[in-house]
This record gives sequence, structure tokens and C-alpha cells, in this order.
Amino acid sequence: MKLKEALAEGRRRLMDAEIPDAGLDAWYLLEFVTGISRARYFTDPDQVLSEEQYAAYQEHITRRSAHIPLQHITGTQEFMGLEFSVNENVLIPRQDTEILVEQALEILKRKDFSSGDKAKILDLCTGSGCILLSVLYYCRVPAEGTGSDLSEKALEVARRNAARLKIPASFIQGDLFESLRDTEERFDMILSNPPYIKSAEIAGLQEEVRLHDPVMALDGREDGLYFYRAITEQSGSWLREGGYLLFEIGYDQAEAVSSMMREHGFDDVEIKKDLAGLDRVVYGRYSKKD
Repeated sequence: MKLKEALAEGRRRLMDAEIPDAGLDAWYLLEFVTGISRARYFTDPDQVLSEEQYAAYQEHITRRSAHIPLQHITGTQEFMGLEFSVNENVLIPRQDTEILVEQALEILKRKDFSSGDKAKILDLCTGSGCILLSVLYYCRVPAEGTGSDLSEKALEVARRNAARLKIPASFIQGDLFESLRDTEERFDMILSNPPYIKSAEIAGLQEEVRLHDPVMALDGREDGLYFYRAITEQSGSWLREGGYLLFEIGYDQAEAVSSMMREHGFDDVEIKKDLAGLDRVVYGRYSKKD
């Protein structure tokens, strides 16, 4: 079968399955199977696929038609211009989360809060490690980072990403700060994109998310704010004076998260919006109150 025929068939099957962006996904899967770029495709759309390539393409289209996320089929997702390995054990990195990374980098650029030669960064609920590793990759000041997650399977993905990107980072298993309790670690920055979906809302999420993202990475308990409370209440014990706490938040959580940060010793609390104009990041600077 010719490339253009396979692409048209893949697009039709995905459209019949009501897959959003069916044409784009059909193309990505064809590119994944053949390694052919768009430029090369348009130069010779009549090129014939091998039997093995066509069979693989059909299998991938079948899986995508079943609403398995594209990224779980290809095993990768781009984030901050970097390629990350992903699977069913981690959230798929999303563009909105880049706002959190960009704000962290803006703060790190100042380096007016670090009390050592290297800025020390902690990423809670690290998942694939995309937030921490992106910050370390693009940071223009000396920095070192630790990622913590309750899921050991998620940490396996994060470690693979660190190795692929050749970024030195430590990853520890535990519930939030649990693995640090016997240490005297103090950090200049704590980052987190914690679970923040209300438990009752999970059943109504898009099928790709509800059935294929790990529930423990989505469920923020009854009001969606459980992990923000837990992290904010404890972070003062793990931040150096003047250190920063940065959260990704749901679109309607800015006021609640900002208030709890102010209540627990954070000054200069700010909110950043995403490209759609929705509240996406809350951050503040820790000031120990006597």
C-alpha cells in the first residue's frame, strides 16, 4: 500500500472512532512506523510501505481507535523541547505544565534566594520527571535536583528520562517528604504538579485520561486540594529561608491555594496564567514567622 493510501485509511478509521485530531494522529503514527518526515512524504507520497510497516501501522491505528493515548503507543512525548519517555505509570506531560517550568527558571535566574553554591530543587509527585529535568536542563545557574514520588514504577520512568537526557538528578520513593525525614536536607525551591482533580469528577474525564492515566496521579481527594494542603503545611520544614514553593493548579484553585500559602508563611504569593488565560501556577517565597 502507498503512503498516501495508508494515511487516508488511518485518518478515516480514527475519524470513525471519534478521535480528536484524527488526521494529525494518523500522520504521527505513520511517521512513527516509517521514520518518514513530512517533507519526504510530500516529495513521494506514492512510496510503498513494506508489509511489516503496513501491519504495524494498522495495529497502532487499532489501538488509537480504542482511545489508547497516542503517547502510550509511541512511548514518547515532547515537553519543553525535550523528548520524554512515558507509559501508563505516569501522566503524559502537557503543554500547560511548561508554565510551571518557565516560572521556576525565571526565579532561578535571579539566584538571590540560594544560600549555597548550587540551588537545591525538590520536585514532589515527579512522575516522568519532566518538570525537574526540564528545569535542570535549561537552568543557567548551578543547580541540583531531587524528585520524589509514591510510585516506584513512575520513578523508573523518571530515571530512564534522566539517563537519556544525561541530566544528573536523584529520585526517591516515598509519600511527599516521607523519604527525607531522616535527613537534614533543605531546599531553595520546591516544585509540584500534584493530583488535583476532585474524586467525584474523575469518572467524567476524557476516556484517554480516565482509563489510561494513573488514578493516583489525578485524584486530589474530595475537594481536589488535599495535596496542596499537605505540601504547604510541611514545606516550611524543608525550605531554606527565602526559598520558593511553586504549584501547578487547576483553573479554579488559585484563590484557595494562595490563601493556604499565605497562612503558612509565604510572602509575595503570585498567580500565573496559561496561554488560554486560565490560572495555572501559584508560587510564593517562604518567610519564617517567629
